[in-house]
Amino acid sequence: MWLAYAFVGPVLWAVSTHIDKYLVDRYFRHSDTAVLMVFTALTGILLLPVIAAFEPGVFQPSLRNRAVMAVSGMLYMGGMLFYLRAIQQEEASVVAPLFQANTLFTFLLGWLFLGEALGWRQGAGMALVVAGALSLSIDAQFRLSAFKRTLVVLMLAATFAVALSGVLFKFFAVEDRFWATAFWTFAGQGVFGLALLAVPGYGRQFVRLFRKSPGAVMGINAANELINLGAGLSVRWASILAPVALVTAVSSTFFVFLFGILLTLFFPRLGREDLSPGNLVRKGIGAVLVMAGVVLIEWGRGG
Repeated sequence: MWLAYAFVGPVLWAVSTHIDKYLVDRYFRHSDTAVLMVFTALTGILLLPVIAAFEPGVFQPSLRNRAVMAVSGMLYMGGMLFYLRAIQQEEASVVAPLFQANTLFTFLLGWLFLGEALGWRQGAGMALVVAGALSLSIDAQFRLSAFKRTLVVLMLAATFAVALSGVLFKFFAVEDRFWATAFWTFAGQGVFGLALLAVPGYGRQFVRLFRKSPGAVMGINAANELINLGAGLSVRWASILAPVALVTAVSSTFFVFLFGILLTLFFPRLGREDLSPGNLVRKGIGAVLVMAGVVLIEWGRGG
């Protein structure tokens, strides 16, 4: 069942990625994307009483464990902040593949802290996933010199923070139960968001944006956060059933590419991707490499 949960996440995340791009281009073109993280944090805070009512044992973990779980949520928010700043600069189908660096960081952290071991087939599969992601991130002439350093640095910082957050989540979810860990992770996200809101510049931008387009921003962002929540919980549940690096590798960016094409063809006002022949070939090769890596990972797991 872990593979089904691991695939639900990428589909929902692909939808969420394009919503992020739409929000950033439409409402945050002249604002700092940190303000968008405040909306994310508020959504998490609203979920806390719901989780507490559903799982009365959320206060059973020790104070130390609760604090580390909250740090996991803060790390996730920090990673997403780097990600939003990257997507403010580039197409969704260029930024999303760079999230596969998460695979390498998660493998190393899972090996260090969770004692997870992977066979050679799974390692080769992850290498194919990363190779596919890299091929998606260069230009139509396959020139490595076309990499943008700022974009790469932002996404490496984002993926390391998200990987560390995911490994911490799994460690405590196994020890202290899934929903209790989710509760304190969301609490950490809330603290991160409130800290951003306390920064005068961000606070003023938040108030100004809320006054200008409260319905659109809150409605679209709330729907996006629910989609993102479903994706995150699905992948995190899968990470409890299988090695966390495998779950991360399966979370490919193929669906981001597919949805980008569909939006460009049928709903260009909502999103645009470069559909020139060179880019289609490059992205197609990348998608095939990623999917081949997923097949190899599952084959290695079965063997």
